[in-house]
Amino acid sequence: MQSQINVIPSPGRLSSPLHWRGCFAPAAEGGASATQLDKRDRILIVEDDLLIASQMEAALTDAGFEVTGTASTGKEALHLTETQSPTLVVMDIRLTGDRDGIDTALELFRSHGIRCIFASAYSDQEARRRAAPATPLGWLQKPYTMASLTAVVRAALSELRSRDV
Repeated sequence: MQSQINVIPSPGRLSSPLHWRGCFAPAAEGGASATQLDKRDRILIVEDDLLIASQMEAALTDAGFEVTGTASTGKEALHLTETQSPTLVVMDIRLTGDRDGIDTALELFRSHGIRCIFASAYSDQEARRRAAPATPLGWLQKPYTMASLTAVVRAALSELRSRDV
C-alpha cells in the first residue's frame, strides 16, 4: 500500500530556538553519515500504539536520527519535551489520555516553538484546520512505511534548517 506524504513548507521565517540549527542530508544508502548528523536534531515520537512506536523508533534510529523518547499521551509528550528538548516531534492524533495529538502539538508550538509531523489515520479537513496554528511540517497518512517516515522526517528537518539560515 502506498503512503501519502505531504511536506508543508512553513509560511515564513519563524524565530526558531537555537537547537533547530543544523540538519543533515540523506546519505547515499538512506542513512546519515557521522559528519552529516547534528546532535541537536532530536526526534520525539508521540504514538499510543506500542508496536508502531517501537517500529518508528527502530527505523529512525537505524536511519541515523537521535530519538529522545516515545510518549503515548499528550502529558508525557509535554514532559519529555521539557526534559529532552527535541528538535521535531512525530505526532499521532489519537492518543491515550485527555489530550489529543493536535492539542499537544499546539501546546508544543506555543510553549517551545517545536513543530510536528502528524503521522495518523486521521487527517481530514477538520483535523488539518485544527492543526494549522501549530504549522505542521507534514502529514503522513497511516498506514505508512518506515521508509516514508524517515523520508518525511529528513524533509522536515531540511525545512527547519532552511528557515534557520
